[in-house]
Amino acid sequence: MGFDPENPLKDRITDIGPRDYKDFLPPVIERNWGKWLYHEILEPGVLKHVSETGDEVYTVRCGSARLMSVELIREICDIADKHCDGYVRFTTRNNIEFMVDDPSKLKPLMDDLRSRKFPAGSYKFPIGGTGAGLTNIVHTQGWVHCHTPATDASGIVKAVMDELFEDFGQMRFPAQVRISLACCLNMCGAVHCSDIAILGIHRMPPMIDHDVLSDVCEIPLAVAACPTGAIRPATVEGKKSVQVNEDRCMFCGNCYTMCPAMPLADTNGSGVAILAGGKISNRISPPKFSKVVVPFIYNEPPRWPTVVETIKKILNAYVEGARKYERIGDWAERIGWERFFERTGIPFTEHLIDDYRFAYTTWRTSTQFKF
Repeated sequence: MGFDPENPLKDRITDIGPRDYKDFLPPVIERNWGKWLYHEILEPGVLKHVSETGDEVYTVRCGSARLMSVELIREICDIADKHCDGYVRFTTRNNIEFMVDDPSKLKPLMDDLRSRKFPAGSYKFPIGGTGAGLTNIVHTQGWVHCHTPATDASGIVKAVMDELFEDFGQMRFPAQVRISLACCLNMCGAVHCSDIAILGIHRMPPMIDHDVLSDVCEIPLAVAACPTGAIRPATVEGKKSVQVNEDRCMFCGNCYTMCPAMPLADTNGSGVAILAGGKISNRISPPKFSKVVVPFIYNEPPRWPTVVETIKKILNAYVEGARKYERIGDWAERIGWERFFERTGIPFTEHLIDDYRFAYTTWRTSTQFKF
């Protein structure tokens, strides 16, 4: 194919960036692009979409871990080859979706998924995560990979989902519940707008290894990395180093990103905060930011019992008191946040007094007009 100066992007081949997602659509999806009329949930984890052409697509959603082995990914591909003509989809919340275009293919697919278990007996591909139930927890890297985490990610998610596994495969909640986890304040996870959010936080400024700092760090970069201007150059015992204004430090870890001689992870200073009431949806009420409901919980690996118990308290109170279709934030605002703390049994402390309102009234969080 020759180059066309009138249309320079025609047939262009490049290795920059991902390929267009439309290259990977199943044929039935591609044929009915923009023609879908409605969808319904046949049972937890099973969706049916109907097109104006009469075509139907049956989707089976399975929960999965964010971090997978190559062997498990190959098994996913084998299932897609066997039942779905090789097509498979991952959602933004780390779910796997297998799609078939014939109801006769649905039961064999589901039976196959339910038959696959790990050696210890747990399901490899649990079906659920739709409708008024618990969706899969989206999370960050944690101790597995990230360099600034205040807590683990996959460890807490495993502990929480082990306790709430039944809710993933059911729809007993008044509305959907989204739980997210970010392992530090940089918030790679969606904790700012989730029904329940687990946020790793540091409470102490970085420790400074003055002996090696000038050897392993570019001091101007460490100074410039601080968003609050809390770091400045200093000379300590005759060596070039830095010092930190603790009153300005917000414990974000940006300095450690630039300078490995400034770690801030600490047994007593790092842990977890719990937030609640956020959502992205415009339904019933505008989108909401999550609010802090537990300011700090110490890390308790490997099962994080306090975090798990706190989340269960919130969910149990929500199920007992919310109306149908109310998200956690809608329920809390209807009864008042004072009663939210009463009914969940979570103690209210002075750390939870929210007296900063400027952003809440100026940030546009909704497509709804403000007058």
